[in-house]
Amino acid sequence: MNTVEVVNEKLAAIFPKESDIPAEYAYGEPVHQKEYLVNGEIKIWSGPVQDIFSPVCVQTANGPEQKLLGSTPLLTETEATDALNAAIGAYKNGTGEWPTMSVEGRIRAMEKFVKAMKSKRTEVVKTLMWEIGKNIKDSEKEFDRTVEYILDTIEAYKKLDRTSSNFQFEQGIIGKIRRSPLGVVLCMGPYNYPLNETFTTLIPALIMGNTVIFKPAKIGVLLHRPLLEAFRDSFPKGVINVVFGRGRATVGPLMTTGKIDVLAFIGTSKSANIMKMQHPRPNRLRSVLALEAKNPAIVLNHADLDLAVKECALGSLSYNGQRCTALKIIFVQKNVVDTFINKFLKEVEGLKWGMPWENGAQITPLPEPEKPGLLKELIEDAEVHGAKVINAGGGTIEHTFYAPAVVYPVNNKMKLYYEEQFGPVVPIVAYDKIEEVIQYMVESNYGQQASIFGTDNDEMATLIDNLVNQVCRLNINSQCQRGPDVYPFTGRKDSGEGTLSVSDALRTFSIRSMVAAKEIDVNKEMLTDIIKERSSKFLSTDFIF
Repeated sequence: MNTVEVVNEKLAAIFPKESDIPAEYAYGEPVHQKEYLVNGEIKIWSGPVQDIFSPVCVQTANGPEQKLLGSTPLLTETEATDALNAAIGAYKNGTGEWPTMSVEGRIRAMEKFVKAMKSKRTEVVKTLMWEIGKNIKDSEKEFDRTVEYILDTIEAYKKLDRTSSNFQFEQGIIGKIRRSPLGVVLCMGPYNYPLNETFTTLIPALIMGNTVIFKPAKIGVLLHRPLLEAFRDSFPKGVINVVFGRGRATVGPLMTTGKIDVLAFIGTSKSANIMKMQHPRPNRLRSVLALEAKNPAIVLNHADLDLAVKECALGSLSYNGQRCTALKIIFVQKNVVDTFINKFLKEVEGLKWGMPWENGAQITPLPEPEKPGLLKELIEDAEVHGAKVINAGGGTIEHTFYAPAVVYPVNNKMKLYYEEQFGPVVPIVAYDKIEEVIQYMVESNYGQQASIFGTDNDEMATLIDNLVNQVCRLNINSQCQRGPDVYPFTGRKDSGEGTLSVSDALRTFSIRSMVAAKEIDVNKEMLTDIIKERSSKFLSTDFIF
């Protein structure tokens, strides 16, 4: 049996029978969600719904079929408007209970939420695994990392408040400077990290005193259902509202009102641009965007090839390459490209294919129904212009499962050279001079991250200085990644707007506000009395430990 036949046999047996799924990971009966959250009330929807199918197929008498997980509400403009009105009412032009609440009060609410969230870990992790095909280890990691992010945000908020606890005295003016909320935030996360990346905008937006309308992505929806009660019970009415449905029916009408103050969106630049243009008062809209990327790996001729191969394989194919921080194209210097490719193919061949619950499974089914076809089109275009799939069975499709494809030699005539594939396709480019790669990055529409692999100090130093103004993070001899969350996460060009890290996000979702008074006796006496009587939360000098 040749290698291709082995791959085909492996693919034919990739999906399990229902009886073969371990009991602890079995999904059970479909969950038909009717609930959504508006103005502190979990409402019940009786209208149209969207069926949710898992990327995991199960063997039936008719062959593999995607498992029905349940359904979610297809809300309309009416329900979205109700959510908007609730958020506006709770914000109350900055005078509502939540935006004027003390720092301690908002922290207590967030601590209550995270405690309730932890109790839903098993349910959320299992749904995450089944709904987007993420392996069990990474699904657990996403939940735990999100909890850690919330706790770190609380600590960062305390630290920020401590630095704001004192008055400043400059040129005869007494100043009290704190950060204030911005208003109503529309928050939308991505399907690939539907919990973690969503909460990296949702949590700082909330804790800074904004009110929020949260609409999950079209994939990765059911996993939020267990958290609706935690949201309802932890925050005042209208502070957090959760709506479901198609963006065209819900998001468009919200943006056209001009009453959204902050757009927090993780997705594509095309979608972000459409939403921003729908807002009638763009100068009043703050955008916090994490968008697509085409992060390159650059392998120099003096690189440790074993290290570069390992990091490039993980960077390009972890969670099937469905990460904005994934390596989307690999540039290898010509005199080492053959050696690199031979090692890389062995590394890719060693990646385990399987279902999300299988121990060590690294390549799993794809949640986007249209993705296998789109990847096929990219490869066909590359083949027309001289490239080919160089790993046996690469690019073979079995229902929702897509065998990883390594494509070489890729050149600038191909779509794969420029476009983000967001899937398990790895384009490799051979280059002569490093100036070719630098020019590629200069001309690219994207500027999130890059990885460079090498051991020559002088050349690495020069390359760092040339590239640091092209992307927002350079990774030395390692794959691109987001964490640790204390580090800034952002992008240049079409890759992002605003900076997200534990501390940066607090600033992103707020604005500096100041109370100023001339340093005269009447003002000093007034401020002293206000502080002693604790009659103002803004002027408070309390120190939070």
